[in-house]
Amino acid sequence: MSFASSGLGKIKTHRCSMDGLMDRYDLITRNTQEIVTIDDLNGLLTSEKTPTAYAGYEPSGKIHLGHVLTVNKLIDLQNAGFKVTVLLADLHAYLNEKGTLEEVQELAEYNKQCFIALGLDKAKFVNGSEFQLDPEYTLNVLRLAQDTTLNRARRSMSEVARSVAHPMVSQMIYPLMQALDIMHLGADAAVGGIDQRKIHMLAREELPKLGFRAPVCIHTPILLGLDGEKMSSSKDNYIAVDDDTKAVEKKINRAFCTQGSVDDNPVIELFKYHIFPRFSSVEVKRPSKFGGDLCYETFEELARDFAEGGLHPMDLKKTAASYINSILDPVREML
Repeated sequence: MSFASSGLGKIKTHRCSMDGLMDRYDLITRNTQEIVTIDDLNGLLTSEKTPTAYAGYEPSGKIHLGHVLTVNKLIDLQNAGFKVTVLLADLHAYLNEKGTLEEVQELAEYNKQCFIALGLDKAKFVNGSEFQLDPEYTLNVLRLAQDTTLNRARRSMSEVARSVAHPMVSQMIYPLMQALDIMHLGADAAVGGIDQRKIHMLAREELPKLGFRAPVCIHTPILLGLDGEKMSSSKDNYIAVDDDTKAVEKKINRAFCTQGSVDDNPVIELFKYHIFPRFSSVEVKRPSKFGGDLCYETFEELARDFAEGGLHPMDLKKTAASYINSILDPVREML
């Protein structure tokens, strides 16, 4: 499979070899929707300096597998030799009306422990309030505000703001701060879901005007909700990282999964974006009367077998639940 890379051709994805090794470029680009730009990324990979990457997370509500999509990408970058910083964006959450500052800061520590349990054990964790109240940072926010129209700021927030129809002034400051976070954290690459694209493009265009380099932007897709619709906390159509074993099994068992359909199938997405990146092969256990056990070395093999009817939806779901629970076990042990 391949993904567009901001009009710069196609990004080829390859499974790791049998010994688990993967080329740095393939590791970084797999399961991405867009990289801006490939040339800039190649420049980082050929540089003598150790490249750095960051992603920011608002401490608000449940951490779910939609968030873990970018965590997986940070782990890929970590394994590719990048120094990774995770921004626990407490001030951003406060500006975006996600709770009091005390509430979001309490959640920030919980988020940190979850991310470490999920595999970000070499990352540096930083609360936004540790540097975003410094005079130099504030002055840069004001400088960027002078060069950003209200319409541009509003468009940048359209995918992430809580009150899109009637935004607060604080939410217009949000994208300016996010752009400056990249610079203040010294990140060569910014990682986020594709919903972060407009903010990242603002950063690429405006930071050079302040004398800073434009970051490489690595965007992951938006994961489908288990019902096949947009993931939403109000619909409870997601798997939270602190769901217990039975809850995960129940949620996946009732997930939308049309027999033979690979496209827009949330269970198939669990294999593509969460299971195969962490396991070198996947075993499907079945009674001998139903054909016996199956073993897949690649996601493409599993998807093809499911599309051709060789793998039943219930076997797919049961296997997905088993592997997702294995991924989440370290989080549960941390709680």
